[in-house]
Amino acid sequence: MHLKNHITRKKRFGKGGKCNHHDGIGCLILQEQDGDQTIKGTPRKLDGYKRKATVIVEEYFATGDVVSTANELRELKLPSYSYYFVKKLVSMAMDRHDKEKEMTAVLLSALYAEVIDPSQVYKGFRKLVESADDLIVDIPEAVDVLALFIARAVVDDILPPVFLKKQLASLPADSKGIDVLRRAEKGYLAAPLHSEIIERRWESNMNKTVDDVKVKISNLLVEYIASGDTKEACRCIKELKVPFFHHEIVKRALVMAMERRAVESRLLDLLKKTAEEGLINSSQVTKGFSRMIDVVDDLSLDIPDARGILKSLISNAASEGWLSASSLKSLSPPSPKESVEGAAKKFKMKAQSIIQEYFLSGDVAEVSDCIEFENSSCSPDLNAMFIKRLVTLAMDRKNREKEMASVLLSSLCFPTDDVVHGFVMLIESADDTVLDNPIVVEDLGMFLARAVVDEVIAPQQLEEIGSQFLGTESTGNKVLQMAKSLLKARLAGERILRCWGGGGSSSKNGCAVEDVKDKIGKLLEEFESGGDIREACRCIKELGMPFFHHEVVKKALVKIMESKSEKLWGLLNEGFRSGLITSYQMTKGFGRVAESMEDLRLDVPDAEKQFEYYIEKAKLTGWLDSSFGIGPTTKSSFVKENGINV
Repeated sequence: MHLKNHITRKKRFGKGGKCNHHDGIGCLILQEQDGDQTIKGTPRKLDGYKRKATVIVEEYFATGDVVSTANELRELKLPSYSYYFVKKLVSMAMDRHDKEKEMTAVLLSALYAEVIDPSQVYKGFRKLVESADDLIVDIPEAVDVLALFIARAVVDDILPPVFLKKQLASLPADSKGIDVLRRAEKGYLAAPLHSEIIERRWESNMNKTVDDVKVKISNLLVEYIASGDTKEACRCIKELKVPFFHHEIVKRALVMAMERRAVESRLLDLLKKTAEEGLINSSQVTKGFSRMIDVVDDLSLDIPDARGILKSLISNAASEGWLSASSLKSLSPPSPKESVEGAAKKFKMKAQSIIQEYFLSGDVAEVSDCIEFENSSCSPDLNAMFIKRLVTLAMDRKNREKEMASVLLSSLCFPTDDVVHGFVMLIESADDTVLDNPIVVEDLGMFLARAVVDEVIAPQQLEEIGSQFLGTESTGNKVLQMAKSLLKARLAGERILRCWGGGGSSSKNGCAVEDVKDKIGKLLEEFESGGDIREACRCIKELGMPFFHHEVVKKALVKIMESKSEKLWGLLNEGFRSGLITSYQMTKGFGRVAESMEDLRLDVPDAEKQFEYYIEKAKLTGWLDSSFGIGPTTKSSFVKENGINV
């Protein structure tokens, strides 16, 4: 945690105490009190913000959609009031079940620094402590619950430990806030193994997810199509008790109407009925149609005239009076000559959202799919931009996210040149980054060394990166020297792989990449010496790292070429047939073998000839795309999946 994150920035004021930063708020009288600004009177903007914040919190508790909540907050465009959102979120969770309390802790950690400035988080918790006397009137256990929230915030690194000491000194002696802070410090933070205990306090009851709600929505729409019973469908919608997620009902009903034109009128009748009765309010109807406009290009892959059909649905709904078409964005197709700058800006925003969601879910496959969709042309510049954003966000977070970033880098199939370009961009911006992260040289050096150990870039490419930063005192040169010194150290590979404690895989905390490689090698040896194919597949599945199955492919191919035995080919075939090894991982595995061909030829003289044979065999069995191939230098000249360079 960096010191700057806990410094409350002072604002400048014009004459008469007016704030120059809030146009249209009116003449706000602000005064300094204990180094912080307090507002006399409640401006209209704050009143509006309070109402919207409450709605956003309710919607989040109903859906659990962190990304959507973050976007809603950004759309408010009032970051100076974010402290109120923190206060409202926690105070509402205090009076609810453990599920909502855990959801609150997860959301605060996700929004910290990215959406809500650290000083606003600090201020929000300060306001909560100051209002402890009021909270206890409605929530008898407020002292203990708020103390646990504060302890959790400290453990999650979104609140500095010094917060407790500072607030103790500023509160009146008879304040309940004193009890809260003492309870947080002595009852929770001073306990043995306090971090693990605090983090798991509410975890077990967080069962309902947004996916559960989506499944229920799909089921009720399918049942409605079959029965036509509008009254029963409306009853089911009410029973969901997720009014802030009704846009998903609109969206899914429209998708079904576009896919199955025969039931279009029936589904539109349901939407019209719910809108007229107020069961689905106008803002949710509009939001549902807006979401459809956002994904219409994707739908066009399966529904050829998706744009035209959606345009017709919008026209019908508007003519019947239950949709305000003027509030929707244009449905006109995007210009084919969209500027490079505009595309890059759009991709940056998407990349940030993808990465933030990945840090919460740990779903590598989902990230890969999202990048393929957002960067369908496989632009090297956009790939490099994604790498820069991934590492930048990870450097400002905890070791868990740093490890996850490295695992993601080793799992994505970006060309090596794009990865090198990404690191060059990172180093070029290091002089600016150091203002927020004083240890940027150490962090970047470690990420660079880890990329070499994970075979994401080759050792000789460090020189290529270094050639662009020649000054001995330049930040770039310092990063390179740091990476080289880490790689030269005794037991460098093992140390670097464990630099952030392992655990990049959400399902295998504490499991380093090198450990997984060893396990893969052993299970292949056991299978080759007479093991059962089902047992081998079970062991691969139990690794819990599907995004690393390319290592199974690579090691199996090497063993096949070394031993001239094709028993392991049968294992790969069973893995592919059963879906255990995806075509994406199969392609990446073959690509890794191609990249290591020069070393492999030292032990297996005819390795290249064998490999070409197995490539053709893999194409015939459907493992590889017909465009996969290796160049004359035995390096992979191109590796494609579904026509896209990976």
